[in-house]
Amino acid sequence: MGNERAAARELGIFLRSRRERTTPQDLGLEPGPRRKVEGLRREEVAALAGLSTDYYQRLEQGRNVRPSDALLDSIADALGMDEVERRHLMRLAQLARRPRLPALRAADRVPRNTRLLLAAIDLPAFVATRHLDMLAWNNLAAALLGDPRELPPDRRNVLLMLFHEAFRLRCPGWEAMALDYIGILRAAVATDPDHPRAVAVVNELSVGSPEFRRLWARHDVREIVHGTKTIRHPRVGDIAVEWDAYPLQPPPGPLMIVFTPKAGHEERLRLLKVIADAGEDREPHAAPSPATHLADDGRRPAPPRPR
Repeated sequence: MGNERAAARELGIFLRSRRERTTPQDLGLEPGPRRKVEGLRREEVAALAGLSTDYYQRLEQGRNVRPSDALLDSIADALGMDEVERRHLMRLAQLARRPRLPALRAADRVPRNTRLLLAAIDLPAFVATRHLDMLAWNNLAAALLGDPRELPPDRRNVLLMLFHEAFRLRCPGWEAMALDYIGILRAAVATDPDHPRAVAVVNELSVGSPEFRRLWARHDVREIVHGTKTIRHPRVGDIAVEWDAYPLQPPPGPLMIVFTPKAGHEERLRLLKVIADAGEDREPHAAPSPATHLADDGRRPAPPRPR
């Protein structure tokens, strides 16, 4: 029953975080005088969703309740959830309803054809696990983001790199980017909260970074599909890119992330390719599967050096 209780608690925390961030004005309601709480009151959510305040309160407290999909849809509507948040809510509820079988944790591997594709395309690309560990990358990705080979295998994690001060200098929109990656990890944690790599990454960042604790406490969730970002390269300048994720095998397997320059930034990417080709061979570099634990000697290696 421990897994179900943990999922029920997470469900309650997620609901509370959405309620506290939804105002009456968001839903076209009058805030009323002498309002003392930020966001909606529990009784307001309950009334909008068509259920009793006591039942909704038990949901937020993670108590032994089994809401139906229809009821969850009503709550999601009341809180103005988007489709990603709604799917996350349903996933947590499913885990809370029934015993969870031990997760199947097959080793993340990069198929040979994917490595050949990484070498062949003239776009920055890398392969990452759902916990954002980089498994393989091409020269353009290393030139754009910093070379992962300069880090030990268990440090080649996009989120760990992002919270390194030197890497932050390459991210003009750092907080928005951090929220995207934290939301991606949050979605992965929901499906397998006991995964050793998830536990290791969250624990390390929670201990070492107040900013991570603040952003993690938002309980935002993202799906790895598409996004935009700007990378500040020390020699090329700001490169605005769009990224798309392509699953390599049925979930929860690794994904290939490909960066495409936004209009007006194609020439900067071509210059980056010249820099990458001048300094490296054209073969993609593959890392071994990341360890399920962090280095135990307390060392923190230097971040990737700008090219």
